[in-house]
Amino acid sequence: MTSRQRVLTALRLGKPDRVPYVEIGVDPAVADQLLARSRGAGSPPVLLEANQRTVEEEKALARAMHKDNITYVLRAPVFADQAAGKDGRLFYTDGQIRSRADLEGLVLPDPRHDKLYRELETFCDEKEDFALFLVTRVGVFPAMLSMGLEPFFVALHEDRPFVEEVMDRYTDWTAVVAERVCAMDIDVFVTTDDLAWKQGPMVSPALFRELLLPRFQRVAAKVTKPWILHSDGNIVPLIDDLLSLGISGLHALEPEALDIRQVKRGWGDRVCLVGNVSLVTLGRERPEQVEAEAKGLIQDLGEGGGYMLSSSNSIASYVPLENALALVRVAASQ
Repeated sequence: MTSRQRVLTALRLGKPDRVPYVEIGVDPAVADQLLARSRGAGSPPVLLEANQRTVEEEKALARAMHKDNITYVLRAPVFADQAAGKDGRLFYTDGQIRSRADLEGLVLPDPRHDKLYRELETFCDEKEDFALFLVTRVGVFPAMLSMGLEPFFVALHEDRPFVEEVMDRYTDWTAVVAERVCAMDIDVFVTTDDLAWKQGPMVSPALFRELLLPRFQRVAAKVTKPWILHSDGNIVPLIDDLLSLGISGLHALEPEALDIRQVKRGWGDRVCLVGNVSLVTLGRERPEQVEAEAKGLIQDLGEGGGYMLSSSNSIASYVPLENALALVRVAASQ
């Protein structure tokens, strides 16, 4: 099987020739080590909304990691202050959309303009046999970031129409993007909106169905390619609602928040599971522990198909090279 065939077979709940290995993101600090290059002192800061690599760089990284996918990031901008962390990574701090007056500044790139998709066209044309993941957001999480988490939840009680307006700006944008990119030669549509803490959903299941699910449904109506939905945290109380969207895969099934094997028993006949090598293990433990965890996941979840190996979020900047390579070895040794 080619990488694309392997990924699409798993997303259809079939059993490919081996368990696919995919990542939604690989931090440039780690990618540069894997590709034996240096970013240099003058390198631009790393922002999550921007695509980080050319298609040739993505393919080289996929080969170095024995990954079955390459990614292209096309996310709407977040309107928040930023603070620089290690290795030039930018982190969001205070949101900038605090009142209705701030909505004038919430201007998103024109999703109907061809210019927005030109680099993606190159990825589609030159992806070779890799599965091309288009990574974006539905609009819930960028609304939270642009308002700031605490102001977002306070405003839910004090001025809910304002919160809905911010979410709608992003959701409407993503719906147009989804229709456009699904008409292109991408293989998988990926959205990354965090919906839960480790303890459970950020909002009650009832409020999720009332406030958030209809916005996911507006995007779902435009998605015609296999859809992987990412969220951190314990999303178990929301899984049935999420599956009603017609998604093909759930990522990343954070092990500190839920039991992926329990999710497999409960929903594995309805959705492909993508995950969930712990970032705690990848970031803090020995390579042997990384290998043992990854092998256990393949053994327990891969036998009947409908599973893809991945980190429990992304290969973050703090993952030591030897631990990233330990995961690569497991993926390559099947």
